[in-house]
Amino acid sequence: MTMEPTLERRRRITHRALPLGGLAAVALVAGIGFGSAVDSGPERVAAQFARAWSGKDYAAMHRLLAADVRGRVDLDDFTKAYERARRVATAVAVETGDPAGDDEVRVPVRVRTRLFGTIEGEILLPVDEDEKVGWAPDLVFPGLAPGVELTRRVRLPRRAKILSRDGEVLAEGPVEARTSPSGGIGSSIAGTVTRSEDSAERQELFARGFAEDTPVGVSGLERALQRQVEGRPGGTLMAGSKMLARSRPRPGGPVRSTIDADIQAAAVTALAGRLGGIAALDPGTGEVRALAGVAFSAPQPPGSTFKLVTTTAALDDKLVKPSDEFEVVSSALIDGVPLSNANGELCGGTFSASFAHSCNSVFAPLGVKVGAERLVATAERFGWNEEPAILGAKASTLPEAGEMTSPLEVGSSAIGQGRVLATPLQLASVAQTIANGGVRETPTVLLGGPRETRRVTSKRTALTIERLMVGVVDYGTGTAAAIGDVKVAGKTGTAELGDTRGPDAVESGASNTDAWFTSYAPAGKPEIVVAVLFVRNGAGGATAAPAAQPVLVAGLKEK
Repeated sequence: MTMEPTLERRRRITHRALPLGGLAAVALVAGIGFGSAVDSGPERVAAQFARAWSGKDYAAMHRLLAADVRGRVDLDDFTKAYERARRVATAVAVETGDPAGDDEVRVPVRVRTRLFGTIEGEILLPVDEDEKVGWAPDLVFPGLAPGVELTRRVRLPRRAKILSRDGEVLAEGPVEARTSPSGGIGSSIAGTVTRSEDSAERQELFARGFAEDTPVGVSGLERALQRQVEGRPGGTLMAGSKMLARSRPRPGGPVRSTIDADIQAAAVTALAGRLGGIAALDPGTGEVRALAGVAFSAPQPPGSTFKLVTTTAALDDKLVKPSDEFEVVSSALIDGVPLSNANGELCGGTFSASFAHSCNSVFAPLGVKVGAERLVATAERFGWNEEPAILGAKASTLPEAGEMTSPLEVGSSAIGQGRVLATPLQLASVAQTIANGGVRETPTVLLGGPRETRRVTSKRTALTIERLMVGVVDYGTGTAAAIGDVKVAGKTGTAELGDTRGPDAVESGASNTDAWFTSYAPAGKPEIVVAVLFVRNGAGGATAAPAAQPVLVAGLKEK
C-alpha cells in the first residue's frame, strides 16, 4: 500500500492548505465555525466524513473514499493512520464543525488532547464529481502538509516521592536512580523502576504522552502507585519541523501511601528472609498497612484458609450450624477417593470443633453439599476471579462453576486445594470482610483514595464465623498466634503442593506444603488484619501463625 497522494493532489494541497497558525487553541479561520449550514453535495459528503471521524467510525469514513484511494489504502491501514495520529497527539476527542466549499471543502476541527490542551484548525477535504473523498495521509490531523508526519517530542516530569501514611519517605529521586532513605523498611516495599517489557503497557504509555521506553514501576509501591507518582509529561507536537503545540511537564506532589512503618517493619522481621508474603490491612477501610515478600504477586493454593469461604456459603444457605455434629473420622470418601485430614488424624465432633481443628473430612463433603455454583459465587464476592484494584497485584482465582466437572473437584476446592489460588493480600481481604461485619473494603495503598465496598455476607454470618475463628486460636490449630488477653480470630491453612496418592505421588512433608494463616485482632473490635504465607515451609499452625502474632501486636493501638 502507498500512502502518498498523487502529484496533482500534492500541488493543490501545497497551494491551498491552511495549517495551524500557532500553538494550542489556535482560532478557527474567520467565517468558518461550528454551526453554519451545509448545502452542497460536497458539503454533505464532507459532513458525513467529519461526523464519522468524530465518532471514530473509520469504516464509514473509508466507504466515502474514492475508488482509487480505497484501492491503495485498505481499511486496516486507514484506521491505523488515524489511530496513530490520535496517540501521537494524545487526543481524547475530535470535534468537527460544519463544512463549507465545493471541490475542496473546509472542515473545522477541534482536537482535545491530554498533553497539549485543545488544538483547533481545519482540513481541506477534496470531494470529486462522484461525491467521493480524494483522501491523503495529511488529512489525519489539522496542520499537516503532504509528506509531513505528525511527531511528538517528550519531556518527562520528575517522579514523585512515595511516603508512608505518617510521612516517612519510602522512595524518592529521579526515575533513573530511585532510593529508599528509610533503609530496610522502604526497600522492602518500594519496588523497582525500569523499562517495561510489556508491549501493551508500552503502547498505553505512548497514548498517555510518555515515550514507550519511559521507565515505570514494575514492582512494589512503585508499581501500585505508578499513576500517582509519574506526573504528567510535557513536550512538543510537531508537523515535520513545524511546531503545532507544546506543553510543560508537571511533576506530581509527594504521594502518601497507606503503609504503616511500624507494621511494615514487623512484617519484614516476621518474614525473616523466607520465601513467602505477609499482608496487613485496616479492618474498617481496607487500607494496606504492610506488604512484605510476595504478599500480592505470587498466588498459591490457600489450603484450609479457603474454608472461610466454604463456611460463609454453608451458613448463608443454612446448611450447617455451629452446634451440628459430624462423625469423627480420618478422611472423607468422594467419588471413591479419600480426602484425608492432616496427618491422617481423627477429626470431627461439632462444627465449631471441626472448624477449629480444620477437618477436611467435614469440609470437603460440606463443599459438595454447597455446590459449585454457590461456592464460586461466594468466592467471587470475596474477590476471587477479579482484577485487583492495586496495580501490579495478581488475581486470586478458582475455576468457574461449569469447569468443576466432578464432586471430587468441588470438595477439593472447598478445602483450598485443586485449582484454587490466592495471595496473602486476598486472604487478608477475606479476614477483613469477616472482621467488618461481612462488608468487603477493596484493598488500597493510596491514602485518601476512593473506597469501594461490597456486602459479601450478612452481619449474622460474619459474627458466627468470627466466633469460629476465635476457637481456632483459643484451642485449635492456631494457638501460636495467641496474644495474652487479646482475643485473636484466625484460620490456619496447610496446602499440599502435589498429589500424595497414585504413581506420581509426592512425599508428604514440610517441603511440599505451603503454610498459611489469616487473622485479625481484637475480635469484636478489630484494629488490624494480618495474613501470612510461607512457601514450602510446613503447616500453617506451626510456621505461619507464630509469624502473624508479632505483626498483629504491631497493629494494636494499645500494645
